[in-house]
Amino acid sequence: MTKLNIVENAARMVAPGKGILAADESTGTIKNRLDSIDVPSTEDNRRGYRQLLFTAPGAGDYFSGVILFDETLRQSSTDGVPFSKLLWDNGILPGIKVDAGAKDLAGSPGEKVTEGLDGLRERLAEYVELGAAFTKWRAVIEIGGNMPSRACLEANAHALARYAALSQEAGLVPIVEPEVLMDGDHDMERCREVTEATLQLTFQELFNQNVLLEGMVLKPNMVVAGKQCSRQNSVQEVAEMTVKVLRRQVPGAVPGIAFLSGGQSEEEATAHLNAMNMPDAMGGPLPWELSFSYGRALQASALQAWRGQADNVPAAQAALAHRAKMNSLARSGDYQSGMEQDAA
Repeated sequence: MTKLNIVENAARMVAPGKGILAADESTGTIKNRLDSIDVPSTEDNRRGYRQLLFTAPGAGDYFSGVILFDETLRQSSTDGVPFSKLLWDNGILPGIKVDAGAKDLAGSPGEKVTEGLDGLRERLAEYVELGAAFTKWRAVIEIGGNMPSRACLEANAHALARYAALSQEAGLVPIVEPEVLMDGDHDMERCREVTEATLQLTFQELFNQNVLLEGMVLKPNMVVAGKQCSRQNSVQEVAEMTVKVLRRQVPGAVPGIAFLSGGQSEEEATAHLNAMNMPDAMGGPLPWELSFSYGRALQASALQAWRGQADNVPAAQAALAHRAKMNSLARSGDYQSGMEQDAA
């Protein structure tokens, strides 16, 4: 394993043509994924599924990093190779989800704040020993009624910044993930308003906590209408509004932005990323790399192809490789929807 400093690692995480595979589903979430294909959520099945993702041919060509769950970082392949070493050996940085999940925010009914700061310094030291190069912490911002409140935005921004500072202290690159959820019937304009406020407060807190912007990666939502909104915007509208918000709120010192998919379909997430990486359509060059850090939008087809059967591993890996290649092309604005049919 080669240890690099956080500025070098952050740049490596958003390297052109590559993105980050989010495979950090909690025990409950991975159970839901496996339930959907009628596969029991045993430790062996979870390990087997993650192994097929990490060992897919060409994974190192498309993935700069993989976000792991605590259990996965401690696991090894069937050949006895720790997953962290397997990833390092393939030129992929291993990362680790370190938050303890979103909990009810006292005094703000219906709102959440992410917990996990207690004992984090000690956990980070252990994760370094286990081979991690970066971390991830997700804040959850919901739109609806009088939400989000200022208290919710400030509490989550403060937690994100404290987490980021502790990660950098440990020599780990923090992925800062303030997610404005797609759930609800709000329109794109409301999502823009909340996303701007969220990013503004987050970067103010990062500044207050002395976080080195060159040594972090931002993982935000795209600016989209809620799932239940009667008007869903075009790919170009989403791309233009998202880039407008980022130009206003994200300092140019941040090396890259790795979008979450947030419930978008595989092809939607790819198309939106592609549109944002077309400089002529976005008003010229952008100061940061625009990349991807997708979970379901990379894994959905692979999961369905696998269905828990060893004989299906090659087909599942081929499905993952296809999605990874499509998003790699989207990193330079070279993706076209027809490529999906060509591969079918």
